[in-house]
Amino acid sequence: MRFTSGKALFFLLLSFSGLSLPAQALDTVVFNVAGTDDRLEDALKAASLVLAAEDEADKDTRDVFADALAEYGQLVQTLYANGYYSGVVKVRVDGREAAQIPVFEVPQTIRTIEVSVKPGAQFRFGTAKAAPLAPDTELPDEFRTGEIAKSVTVQQAADAAVLGWREAGHAKVALTGQKITANHANAQLSASLFLSPGPKVRFGKLRQTTNNAVRPDRVARIAGFPEGKVFSPDELETVAKRLRRTGAFSSVTLTEAETLGAGNTMDVGLALVDEKPRRFGVGAELSSFDGLAVSAFWMHRNLFGGAERFRVDGDITGIGSKDGGIDYHLGVRLDQPATFGPDTSAFAFGALSYQDEPGYISRNANLGGGVKRIFSDTLEAEFAAALFYAETTDVLGDRRFFLFTLPTSLTWDRRNDKLDATRGTYLKAQAVPFISLDSGGTGAWLHGDGRAYRGFGAEDRFVLAGRVQVGSVFAGNPGDIPPDYGFYSGGGGTVRGQPYQSLGLDAGGGDITGGQSFVSLSAELRAQITDKIGVVGFVDAGHVAAGSLFDGQSAWHTGGGIGVRYKTPIGPLRLDVAGPISGDTGDGVQIYIGIGQAF
Repeated sequence: MRFTSGKALFFLLLSFSGLSLPAQALDTVVFNVAGTDDRLEDALKAASLVLAAEDEADKDTRDVFADALAEYGQLVQTLYANGYYSGVVKVRVDGREAAQIPVFEVPQTIRTIEVSVKPGAQFRFGTAKAAPLAPDTELPDEFRTGEIAKSVTVQQAADAAVLGWREAGHAKVALTGQKITANHANAQLSASLFLSPGPKVRFGKLRQTTNNAVRPDRVARIAGFPEGKVFSPDELETVAKRLRRTGAFSSVTLTEAETLGAGNTMDVGLALVDEKPRRFGVGAELSSFDGLAVSAFWMHRNLFGGAERFRVDGDITGIGSKDGGIDYHLGVRLDQPATFGPDTSAFAFGALSYQDEPGYISRNANLGGGVKRIFSDTLEAEFAAALFYAETTDVLGDRRFFLFTLPTSLTWDRRNDKLDATRGTYLKAQAVPFISLDSGGTGAWLHGDGRAYRGFGAEDRFVLAGRVQVGSVFAGNPGDIPPDYGFYSGGGGTVRGQPYQSLGLDAGGGDITGGQSFVSLSAELRAQITDKIGVVGFVDAGHVAAGSLFDGQSAWHTGGGIGVRYKTPIGPLRLDVAGPISGDTGDGVQIYIGIGQAF
């Protein structure tokens, strides 16, 4: 017998009666489970409303009594979910069975609630079948004769059978019958599920049911609705993802028509809720050696009514730096989704920078445009053409560079959380082939960034994280390589504990220049101490070479330290304290403060 309706009835009658009962805390809960199944006992306690009420001091008598009435159904449902169908649940309120207390006679105070559960025998499946099944449908392994007969397994089998037919194009498949019988003498549960697949369905029209700031023709182009194709739930989800990733909508809802049209076609309703078009944000990082870095952005999600995203980014770094000066950067980018199909967008960008780095000073501008292709939820690529102009000062004097470049990138992101990953991998490869518009010389800048995360322990309490960065730049004439394209090591993005860009190539007189090859290695062990606080131990290493890696003039340095993380809704706050381990590029302790994991 289920008692879940008692709580609602109790409140309804109480509201009509006008009763007013004083708030009283629940003093004691006694919770007993017969038998030796610790996992079942843990599941029952986790589901218990009464045990939860014991920890809520602000609950009054009415709330506690309502929880006691609902306890029956809650625990019976948990027993079924674990394969127990002959259990007995008793809930006594100060010695009286809660179900037998009239709702008009609610106790003025409740001191003790005693819950006792006798699970009985655990049932196993006798018959376990679902028919008919679509080709290649896989039911849960647990849904078979002799396995533990959990109610959740029956539901999972039904869901799998329905999904199999939907994936085969039968959108209107229905579970038309089920025969479930419990044999208490043999502790067996027999479950037979009967399905009606219905006809194979094709997509009809996408019908937008809301008025939105994004034009309907652009909504349709972005969605890429597969009209006329055989129905697929994956295709439907892809349509929703395309609309969500524009950022122009706070809600995307697709609703399948209840009835089919001519030729077994099915229209789909689309309801959208507009996101606020404008957004801005600020950020800051602090290093004891590199100084303060501040950044800000402003973004419009629907600039021309077609879900175009326009973003302006600015940052100032090196404020108070002990080496080098202050750097300035201002960049803009405009993205238009679905320019060349639903998964291929176009973009244009521009940037102005002033960089006062330890090895050079550069005043540069970058202007270009390109396309972005999204292959899947985890894989995307960009290809662009751009003009790069720079006026630089370094150990070679004042120079000018005017390049035509083809920036290209491929990103494969399989992390479970972009701000605080505990599992997965991240790979990004970048290539910038270039030709000098002054000398005609050619070359290329290459960079790769790989990261891996492995959590272990309860709820991934510990995480081992690793990162490898490699880079190279080459040209027929090394004089055609701008100082901006050279590689350095040191600082928060490469080797913590070593000063920013402190490792390069010795140019004499205490000056350094960037290398043509680079590798950086990082490893972290992260441990979560409480729900909010974590600690990290880390070690980093960096290598810069004049030519290819490990050839010619080259050098290594390493650093390491410990850190603290504090979780926030926007990512963990990061405090790292590090020092050099090897190399002669720095000494003393470096402190880094920022938002987000180091990588």
